[in-house]
Amino acid sequence: MKSIGTHLLMAAISCMVPTVLLADGSPVPTVRLATFRCDVTPPLGGRFAGGWMQPLTKLEAPLWAKGIVLEDEHGRYVLCALDWCALSGLAHTVFCRELAEAAGTEISRVAVQSVHQHTAPYVDGDAQALLDQAERPPTYADLKSLEALAERLGTAVKEALGKMQPVDRIGTGESRAERIAATRRVLGPDGKVRVRWSSCTDPELRAAPEGDIDPMLKSITFARGDKPLVRLHYYATHPQTGGGDGWVGIDFVGDARERLERQEGVMQIYFTGCAGDVTAGKYNDGSPQARQELAERLLAAMRASIAATKTAPITAVAWRTLPLALPARTDAGFTLEENRAVLANPKSPGPARVDAASRVAFHERSGRPIQLSVLEIGAVRVLHLPGEPMVEFQQFAQKAAPGCFVAVAGYGDGATGYLCTEESYAQGGYEPTATLVAPNGETVLKGAIRQLLSRN
Repeated sequence: MKSIGTHLLMAAISCMVPTVLLADGSPVPTVRLATFRCDVTPPLGGRFAGGWMQPLTKLEAPLWAKGIVLEDEHGRYVLCALDWCALSGLAHTVFCRELAEAAGTEISRVAVQSVHQHTAPYVDGDAQALLDQAERPPTYADLKSLEALAERLGTAVKEALGKMQPVDRIGTGESRAERIAATRRVLGPDGKVRVRWSSCTDPELRAAPEGDIDPMLKSITFARGDKPLVRLHYYATHPQTGGGDGWVGIDFVGDARERLERQEGVMQIYFTGCAGDVTAGKYNDGSPQARQELAERLLAAMRASIAATKTAPITAVAWRTLPLALPARTDAGFTLEENRAVLANPKSPGPARVDAASRVAFHERSGRPIQLSVLEIGAVRVLHLPGEPMVEFQQFAQKAAPGCFVAVAGYGDGATGYLCTEESYAQGGYEPTATLVAPNGETVLKGAIRQLLSRN
């Protein structure tokens, strides 16, 4: 047993150790980090597919939820990338709430973003809640199994908290991703759009230019000294070569991510950016060879981004949120009255009733706005957006924070469907037909992005 004198001596020595200060004289914040990884593959044959997808019955590769828990003197913050096609409404809330409870934080400090592979579940919890009240509803989503998967993820987060470790540096890098992304919206001489899908064999469409994209893959590294603890990658393209056919898997973005993790021995997390109007269709004919080549090129971009990474001390962590209420569209086919009628009619086709339920749910969620959030660390900004935003919103966000390294993750709460520019509605194409948001939603969303990224 140590004597009282020994304890006094140790206390005196500890008082002599200087507090580490920043250049402005403030103390260096204590920041800790934990990583988590959880298999979130749904039960095969279960009800986890959107109305346009076949039931998921064949397993190619497990689906993962991967993320981080950051902790500072103000609390904990959770970032999670989920190998699912989409989580909307209540389904998204279930995952966010479970992560918040597991991490011991507020739900407003949790960002859950789907990677958006089309070989993965697509679940609108609000739509299912409405279908449950309808007469002879079609088979759609198994919310009980979804809750069980969310609980499994929560357990993984709780276990990760026991492995929290100090993190004192943040790194940023970027690299041009070659021959992956291209616009889905090929504008013809008549001012109208031809659609270049994620898998495309039309020679004329494949020969068209890449068009308006963000070619840069961005990486953020959290490190302790020179040791990287985790890397987060952000890139804007639809992350699939196929899908909707009953297969479950992680497609080419997951192939590249997992391969890099095995090679480097550092957790790699991938977030899909504002890819609503961006696909790999110019470079993908649906063949296994095309998928392999896309994975190789994405892997090369990740490696180059890591090689270009420069680190700086973590000076402070901030998390800001903003509620977003987007206007629902009310043109023909999207009115509340029309869709309530389709939803209530047991003779309507099942997929049409599922779509109608999603539209009704979006109309009725006015009292429950969608949350935007941004993580700030020094000059780094990580913006989390809902739905499937067009790449224009990513480009706008980068301009809204000059001098900052801005990474954008789309595909949070998928209740909105696509998030389109106003001019796209007149141009045609696919995205404006699959959004639940009115054309003036562009102005509303950009205003929110500007407000969230401002330095006020």
